[in-house]
Parts: sequence; C-alpha cells; structure tokens
Amino acid sequence: MRHRIAVVGSGPAGLTFARVLHRHGHSVAVMERDPAPHARPPGGTLDLHEGLGQLALEKAGLLAEFQVLSRPEGQAMRILDTDGTVLRDWHPDPDERANPEIDRGQLRDLLLGPLDVQWGRDVTEVTPGTGDGVLLHFADGRQESFDLVIGADGAWSRVRPAVSTATPHYTGVTYVETFLNDVDTRHPDLARLVGDGSMAVYGVNRALVAQRNSGGHVRVYAKFRAPRDWHEELNLDLADADAVRSSLLARFDGWAAPLLDLLHHGDAFVHRPLYVLPVSHTWTHVPGVTLLGDAAHLMPPLGAGANLAMLEGAELAESIASSRENLDEAVRAFEERMWARAARWAKITTAGLERLVSADPAEAIAVFDQVQPS
Repeated sequence: MRHRIAVVGSGPAGLTFARVLHRHGHSVAVMERDPAPHARPPGGTLDLHEGLGQLALEKAGLLAEFQVLSRPEGQAMRILDTDGTVLRDWHPDPDERANPEIDRGQLRDLLLGPLDVQWGRDVTEVTPGTGDGVLLHFADGRQESFDLVIGADGAWSRVRPAVSTATPHYTGVTYVETFLNDVDTRHPDLARLVGDGSMAVYGVNRALVAQRNSGGHVRVYAKFRAPRDWHEELNLDLADADAVRSSLLARFDGWAAPLLDLLHHGDAFVHRPLYVLPVSHTWTHVPGVTLLGDAAHLMPPLGAGANLAMLEGAELAESIASSRENLDEAVRAFEERMWARAARWAKITTAGLERLVSADPAEAIAVFDQVQPS
C-alpha cells in the first residue's frame, strides 16, 4: 500500500526524510514556502557528527558525496581572551572525521538530488481527522489531503499546533550575525585570526564567535544576554547597519582591536534572538501528524539541532518504509524514541548555553576543555 505522505519544510530534517524514503522507493510531497532553492541565504556551516548527521547521510546513500564536499579542517577551534591572547588552539588530525563541516547550502543541494520539491507552497494550517486523512491548508486558498503530514518547518512551525500548544520562548540570549566575504584576499589578518575553523572569545555575558565557511566566507556572531527588546530600549533601527555596528562596538568596548575588526568590516547585520521549546517537549499522539527537528524540539544552536533533525528524518523514513500496512504504529513508536533522545540533548544544550554566555567567561573555556580532544 502506498501512503500519501507530505513533509512541510525543506530544511535538513525534511529533505533527509524525503531522500531516505525516496531511496526505499516511496514518493513524498515536499512542501516549501520559499519560492525557489536560492530565494534566501541558506545560513552558515554545520558540523555533522559521526553518529548523528553522518549516520543519516549514510542511510540516504550520500555519505561518500558528503565526504567529498565536507571540510575536516573546519573542525579546528581557537579560543582567545578579550585582549587577543590565544588561550586554546586545537587542530584536528588529518584523518579526523568526527565532526567535519559543510555549508548549509551545499548540504541542501546534496539532499535535494532527485527530489521534486513543490516551491512556493505556503502551508498555513493543518487539520487532522477530516475523514479523508489530514488536510493541508495553503496561503493561496487551496487544500490537499494526505495520510501523513510531517512538520519539518522549523521554530515557528505551522504544523505544530495540530499536535501541541507549545510555543517557543526567548532564552535571554541574542545573536547578531554579520559576515565577511573573500576574507583571505580582503582581510588576510582576520583570515589568519579565525584560522581554518572557528574562533571564539568569551567575556562577561557576551561572546564573539567567527566561523569559516567555504569560498573565503566567514560568519561572525556577536552573542550577548539582553532583553528581547534591547534594540528598542536603545532606539536602535536594526535595518541601519552603521547604527547596529556602532551599538555592538560599544557593547564590546575594551576588547582587542583585531577582534573588533570582525564587526568593523561586517557587510550587514541580522538580528537572531534565541528561542527554545520546553526541554522535554512531547504531545499526545495525533494520527496522521508528527514533527521533526526544530518543529519538535527547538534547542540552543550548539551543534546538535541539525544533526538530530537529520537522523530523525532518516529513522522515520526507514520506519515507514518497513511498516507495510500500519503507518500509525510506526509513527507512534518513532515519536517515543525521538522524545527521549531530544530531551537528553535539549538538557545538554540548554546547560551549555548558560555556561557559554555567562557572567564567568572561565565557564565557557571549561566547556571547551570537556568536549575537545586533548
């Protein structure tokens, strides 16, 4: 029996699910509200873990292609003091493949492969239990029915309300992202400062992190604890790049000049307040609807979210492919496994955020020492 299955969202979770199901000979409708694959910047780089994201790619038959695209050297990590002193400088061995980096755009294109994504399909609501399955409502007024709808549509999921009343809440930590292009040519000193992977500096309730992507592109994140409306209190227009730059430079005043140059030379600024779902977010099972990734367990971005999302997508696809007739039992059993694993990681990442952006910068270095090989 061929089930009518739709996944809402073309991020790592949704595409991994669709790709693994495709590998098993099952079709799936991928609904994405973006009008095209390159309609907006795909985001920075991801480190895919051996037992999580890489395992998902293996299930999709894409591990070898990933290994060609990935950057093992991107696992390097450097920590500096606010005066520019190097406190830690870790470089991976040449054959280290535990957490190689890959740009989000490259990963998306790898997963897309032969999939037929329906671009510009903006889902506004999901109605389960309609008699003919689950009803998807679209912004253009159209409706379609499916036997199973999977919400892989991120933090502000339109699918989530069909199974849960939970909504994301602000963590108290804000990121402001900027970027440098052609850094090796235009800013060679900053290229050397960042190195092959990531560089981080931790201060009191603030941090500055720079992350190398492919093609000479570096993303910079100013992280700090502040009220959600911190910019309103300052009468700061977030669309005014010069004003945002000045505000950030004032916030990081006293830090070494080369570190502040990461902000001086930023080409644009994007405000990213961090939201999370409750640590142990679960729901009463609803036949015909489930969630993956951030839609199910939004947590601080500390290297786990995309990895979990991809593995969940792969595992759910395999469960469905082997379930034959009983689709609902396969989904119900998957949810139980997902909730338990996600809760463990949510606790880890929530505690990690508290230590990485804290009143005691030594806490952040202790986190690094605990997780990084000697």
